[in-house]
Amino acid sequence: MKFVLKMAAVLLMGATCAAAVAQTYPTRPIRLLLGPSPDLLSRLVGQKLGERWGQQVVIDQRPAAGGIIAGETAAKSPPDGYTWLLSTASFLTLAGLYPKLPYDFMRDFSPVTLMGTLPWVVVVNPAVPAKSLNEFVQLARAKPGQFNYANPGNGTSTHLVIEMFLNDAKIKVVNIPYKGVVASITDVLGGQAQMTFAITQAGVPHVLSGKLRALAVSSAKRLSALPEVPTLAESGFKDMDVVGWNGVHVPTGTPRAIIDQINKAINEVLLTRDMQERMAAAGFEPAATTVPEFDAYVKKDFARYTKVIREAHIHVD
Repeated sequence: MKFVLKMAAVLLMGATCAAAVAQTYPTRPIRLLLGPSPDLLSRLVGQKLGERWGQQVVIDQRPAAGGIIAGETAAKSPPDGYTWLLSTASFLTLAGLYPKLPYDFMRDFSPVTLMGTLPWVVVVNPAVPAKSLNEFVQLARAKPGQFNYANPGNGTSTHLVIEMFLNDAKIKVVNIPYKGVVASITDVLGGQAQMTFAITQAGVPHVLSGKLRALAVSSAKRLSALPEVPTLAESGFKDMDVVGWNGVHVPTGTPRAIIDQINKAINEVLLTRDMQERMAAAGFEPAATTVPEFDAYVKKDFARYTKVIREAHIHVD
């Protein structure tokens, strides 16, 4: 009985200390680690938080090894709330592609919040005689293996999402891997590849100029920039509500009181009109969440990315 009482006292003391720390947090600059992802959203949010807290959010971009260096650095940092990771679907695909990473993303990180999503736009070269996604599917079924798709790199989230779609559509389209989004889009523009899933910033300008034809968008709702383009779900692919995203994770062991405080502050920033306008201009959809909502979101994405990696036998050299 004495042992139980002692343990209860220790736990209560720990909770009290964590709450006290959270009340004064932050008292020094925060480091936000990035992998190869663009830094726009992290800088926008970091600037607003710096103004609010009076403490700088320092962007530390480490794109080497596809984000593995950034993930390892963050995972091995003290769980005190002063090291964050800009999390993206790339960290989930890395976990599925590399069984022996120097960290375990799902074990070594705790979710904080989703910040913004980036839908994909299914685009084709205008020479492709398909005005809708279903027409493209019918063409591909009639000519298996005669169409190519461009992906910005084997094992990227774009590559995996295209493979999800091809599996759902039951069509064979040849994969042509590129080194980056720009190169993949360039070859669809030039006709060397016929189709790709373009992230909004890369695809929408070419659709609006008429250089590419949009057949569908991957988000649950239509894009305001392309209101006439249906979603994948509207086109008959009910399970294809999938988007790119930016969120924040912290090392496991970070006090929940601090996680909740970070979540609250980021979400308040995301809900301001100025931030929403700036995100929309950059192609982002604001996406504030609770901690449990983001946790469930990440687990769902992790399950479907690892599934397609396994079923499509995807590997990286």
